[in-house]
Amino acid sequence: MERILEEVERIVEGDGSPEERLHYVCRTLEREVPHYDWVGFYIVDTRDEGMLYLGPYVGAPTEHVRIPFGKGICGQAAARKEAFIIQDVAREDNYLSCSINVRSEIVIPVMDGDEVIGELDIDSHSISPFRDWDRSLLEAICCMVSPLIREIRERVLGN
Repeated sequence: MERILEEVERIVEGDGSPEERLHYVCRTLEREVPHYDWVGFYIVDTRDEGMLYLGPYVGAPTEHVRIPFGKGICGQAAARKEAFIIQDVAREDNYLSCSINVRSEIVIPVMDGDEVIGELDIDSHSISPFRDWDRSLLEAICCMVSPLIREIRERVLGN
């Protein structure tokens, strides 16, 4: 875990736009963790209250480029301001399917104080792959990328 966190820290503090650096974070996670098959960031849209929009990601394209709070795993995580770890998406009623290959999902909110400003969403093609290790790693990364997401919101969304 330490090696991944060190690499993410270098990316966050490095050169490039916030979007480019978030994309590099996605690529790093997808490359370094075998059960991470889709890795992406959703950002809370300040101009459309209660809406997430798809930011940088790696993996198969998704039709879910905008997700309202409360809908799907991502929307529930944003609405409740808490992590969701779904070991088998087939058992979820409020799941937005991105691909028939997805078997599990983990979503970690990116916070700015007590406000959700984005989230890190990871899909896996395996059932029950996520452990405490994943949650700890991803929560640390979400803290590290919070300034990047804040910058995107300020620059792109005008807030």
